[in-house]
Amino acid sequence: MASIPLDSIHCPPIPKRLFWVLIRGEEMSDEEDHFESRLASKTFTQQARTIRKRGYIVVENRPCRVVDVSTSGSGGYASCHFVAIDIFTGEKFEYSVSSSRNCGVPYVIITEYQLLDIPDDGGFVTLLTDTGSTKDDIKLPTDDSPRDQLKDGFNEGKDLMVSVMSAMGEEQICGYKDIAPR
Repeated sequence: MASIPLDSIHCPPIPKRLFWVLIRGEEMSDEEDHFESRLASKTFTQQARTIRKRGYIVVENRPCRVVDVSTSGSGGYASCHFVAIDIFTGEKFEYSVSSSRNCGVPYVIITEYQLLDIPDDGGFVTLLTDTGSTKDDIKLPTDDSPRDQLKDGFNEGKDLMVSVMSAMGEEQICGYKDIAPR
C-alpha cells in the first residue's frame, strides 16, 4: 500500500505515529517508522527528457536541483543539457546527456522537528522527533545569516520548528518557522 506524503496534508502537525493509527487503524512498526530515513539515502532512475526545471538530478554523485534545462537535436539523437545546483553546498554543475539515457534522481525528503537546544559552541542542534525522542546529529547552517536568525529566535524564547532536508544520506537544516506566533 502506498503511503501518503505527510507534506501534502495541510493541517496542524500530527505526530507521524498518531497519523498512522488514524489512517491504518493499527500501530506503526519500527520498520515502517524508519522507512523515510532509508528512502532518503536512495536514488531512482528517470529518463533525461522527463526531468524538468525545479526537479532533482544526481550530478557527480551529488543531489542537485535543476535550475535550467535545454535540449538540442531531435529524435533519437537529442541531448539534454542541465544546469543544476547542489542542494547542500550550493555548488553549480553542468551536465549533458542523451535525452533517452537514464539519470539518477535523489529522493528528497523534508521533515520538520521542534528545536530543543542550540549549544554555545554552535555545533549540533538538539531536535525533538514525532516519536518523542531526540535527534542530535544535525549541524547548524553554515551560512551566517540563517544561523544567526535561528540562534536569535531561539535566544528570544520562541518555539521553533526546523525543516530538515534529507537526500542521499545527508541532512541539513533548510528552514525554520515560529510555531507560536505572537
